[in-house]
Amino acid sequence: MKLKVIGAITVLLIVIGASCQSDDQIEFKRYYSAGSLVYQQHCQNCHGDKGQGLSSLIPPLTDSTYLKNNKTALACFIKNGLKGKITVAGKTFDDQMQADDIAPLEIAKVLTYVTNSFGNKMGTITLQQVQNDLKNCK
Repeated sequence: MKLKVIGAITVLLIVIGASCQSDDQIEFKRYYSAGSLVYQQHCQNCHGDKGQGLSSLIPPLTDSTYLKNNKTALACFIKNGLKGKITVAGKTFDDQMQADDIAPLEIAKVLTYVTNSFGNKMGTITLQQVQNDLKNCK
């Protein structure tokens, strides 16, 4: 009987310990899951359900190098659109991405989703980061 109680307490402590998450982990999950919905509503039609893009017309979102190299400009691309030639995953794209007037918080969430999906792993992009990046748009 004593062994069963000790075993139950041990299992309970393991479950409690495993369920504890840091504030950063909780924030990431909240941004990521909400960002998935924003992506479906605003981005998926062009960039595809797996971020694969569309042939030579729309660039994929699977190139971690491009995303990392342009991390501070990504919010500007969403807010203001993007014109001119860019090279993503070794392919050149020269079309126009339309501006999307969504709130900075939605931008932070969708960027967290995109930069942590499709093979990317860049962590949380916070509202504060997006607000700072939007101030520096060219």
